[in-house]
Amino acid sequence: MIPPVNPSISVDCVIFGFDGKDLMVLLIDFTRSQTAEGKIVEKSSRKLPGSLILENEEIDVAANRTLVELTGLNQVYLRQFGVFSDPRRINSEEDLQWIEKAYGVKVSRIVTITYYALVKIDKSILQPTSEGEVQWHRVQDIRSLAFDHKHILVKALEVLTQQLLNEPIAFELLQKRFSIRQLQNLYEAILGFEIDNRNFRKKVLKLPFLKQLEEKEKEVAHKPARLYKFDKAAYEKEVKRSRLQLNFIRFF
Repeated sequence: MIPPVNPSISVDCVIFGFDGKDLMVLLIDFTRSQTAEGKIVEKSSRKLPGSLILENEEIDVAANRTLVELTGLNQVYLRQFGVFSDPRRINSEEDLQWIEKAYGVKVSRIVTITYYALVKIDKSILQPTSEGEVQWHRVQDIRSLAFDHKHILVKALEVLTQQLLNEPIAFELLQKRFSIRQLQNLYEAILGFEIDNRNFRKKVLKLPFLKQLEEKEKEVAHKPARLYKFDKAAYEKEVKRSRLQLNFIRFF
């Protein structure tokens, strides 16, 4: 028997990926009904993966369950970044009707705890869900989302940008072996501006936890670049040695 859900608390997950050029976000394309001129009209919308929590589960557990059930993703980088509690965040009739139909409960106000996840796109599992089809979308192309999910996405991007400059989270989005150009492409995609090539290379090659490999890129149209990898053990050793959280890369 499925435990009952709590109609007042939910989790929403912003799942970021990187396709080598653009920062991507995973969205669910779903359909909801609305009445127009006395007729029921089906309206297509997009939303972040999310769920009301079960009465018997903790918030972090609910977030992980949501990733697995709605996207097939498991054991990925996941961090809580905010709480959205505006009493008016879900107040349109069509939003309330969709939630009540989807979960079989009566709702009035929902507080949501939000997380962002970082995944490698080629290893993510996109599967049909009971809510709709799961698809990757370019962050820069998104103009609107259902509920208050655009506001949540904007906040997640702000937090991601700040943490990108202080922690080695970029490597959660890259393959294990990558070029400096690929790393720079990722930083530019998240920060939203171009970075001087020589300045970037100079900074990252000084990092004691970026290890150069003997391998080079394969099957590329340009001159194959040297590949590197992130040495997590070396990073943790450096953090412990300095007794401070390292500034990963600073451009300002």
